[in-house]
Amino acid sequence: MNPSPPTAAPAHHVYDALIIGSGLAGLTTALLLPPSWRVAIVTKRSITDGSSGWAQGGIAAVLAEDDSFQDHIDDTMVAGAGLCEPEATRFTVEHAPEAIAWLRELGTPFTVEGDGLHLTREGGHSHRRIVHAADATGAAVQQTLIERVRAAANIDVFETHALVDLILSDRHAECRELPRRVLGAYVLDVATDRVEVFAAPHTVLCTGGAGKVYLYTSNPDTATGDGIAAAWRAGCRVANMEFIQFHPTCLYHPKAKSFLISEAVRGEGGILKLPPHLGSRRFMPDHDPRAELAPRDIVARAIDFEMKKHGIPCVYLDISHQPSAFLHEHFPNILKRCAELGIDITREPIPVVPAAHYTCGGVVTDLRARTDLPGLYCVGEASYTGLHGANRLASNSLLECMVFARAAVRDMVAQPRPAPIAARPWDDSRVIDADEQVVISHNWDELRRFMWDYVGIVRTDKRLERAAHRIALLQAEIQEFYARFHVSSDLLELRNLVQVADLIVRSAQQRKESRGLHYSRDYPYTLPEARPTILVPDPR
Repeated sequence: MNPSPPTAAPAHHVYDALIIGSGLAGLTTALLLPPSWRVAIVTKRSITDGSSGWAQGGIAAVLAEDDSFQDHIDDTMVAGAGLCEPEATRFTVEHAPEAIAWLRELGTPFTVEGDGLHLTREGGHSHRRIVHAADATGAAVQQTLIERVRAAANIDVFETHALVDLILSDRHAECRELPRRVLGAYVLDVATDRVEVFAAPHTVLCTGGAGKVYLYTSNPDTATGDGIAAAWRAGCRVANMEFIQFHPTCLYHPKAKSFLISEAVRGEGGILKLPPHLGSRRFMPDHDPRAELAPRDIVARAIDFEMKKHGIPCVYLDISHQPSAFLHEHFPNILKRCAELGIDITREPIPVVPAAHYTCGGVVTDLRARTDLPGLYCVGEASYTGLHGANRLASNSLLECMVFARAAVRDMVAQPRPAPIAARPWDDSRVIDADEQVVISHNWDELRRFMWDYVGIVRTDKRLERAAHRIALLQAEIQEFYARFHVSSDLLELRNLVQVADLIVRSAQQRKESRGLHYSRDYPYTLPEARPTILVPDPR
């Protein structure tokens, strides 16, 4: 299970499949691959880090008798503001029960009710269809899969290994019009400070989103857009990067970093209110007839509007009218964390603010999770399958990870087994150690602040122009730093975040309307035809 200790020279690993990322997408892909395959999971911190383990709500699936695939599809399409790809949406929804059944077979401790699973409801859903494990579904699923991965003899996990770049085949003069093939990846072993080669005929990007490009986010520190940036540099298209979902209710407290108050709290009757000095007035009915059960983009904009209108630092989410026993049963982790901070949710409302939460766009894939480059797949939040459109429906994200992991595996297994691959070692013979790390920390801070100010919940052309100008300056500075000095994990993450910020701004500048998560004061209307924003990299 544990890789061999490094030798004097950087290691050259050869596997049948290389999976970059250890969230739900990566672990599911690894476990579904045949046990005869040698599989490497590369993760830049520990196997337990990542966004999947933070997911509180659950996994959407049609399991109730009064529900239907078509209703789930319709709810997804409405939330996606006309931009969901119908084929991808139907494909995902119809494979949801299969995904839940597989997790149950593995022993995932979902919350039950009577003889079946307890189904909760979240904003944007017309039925109760959220399978969950209390209010810590992601953690329960991750722990179940991690135990299976650790017991699998064919899977090696490389922790504290950070993606540097994808390895591409050389172009042949006689077929320059054909896409180059991905041969694996260059990976930094943080412990030894060496860049190693991981060669594989199949590489799967499961690297998650890019929430850390913003100052306030619900995401863990690992969410730096590594896979999206690496795929773009390699020549893959990306789509819909302007649609960054801001979770409406992140706990507002100086000691509560990135702690979400689940969508399910509103699904179970939570009410959004103004502060006591403004009369504790409920305000969501003023913004949408669905009130607290409106999709996240509407709720986030409503909170942002009320905060700016009244000059207040947060609003309040009140679930205290529910019985204490109910809250202990359904939201034990939220109740516990709030109690640690002196907030008794059985008696008082929870202070909340919006925070960058989910990257709806990403690397363009087909229904088999294939990217534009042969040998490269992308699964989960780093991908653009067409499911989420202009706004992700709650609890569709964990579902997407599982459905497209299975689709990727089916495609890989169906292909002829290729011959061993040769990949060139990493060459850092002409670089030196960095003299001042302050450059990285300063640029990281500047990027996240101006992205929050200029490319947040509400945008304007002028704000986007300012952001684009700052990004261009940072890109030049970071590229010079990258070319001259040894790579470090901090430099790699900053390089990726600046690249992703550029893609977000470029996508936002191309959209001359307001739709879903993208709201522009200069274009407050919605155009009659919904079109995705697809960016194509310059040919290499």
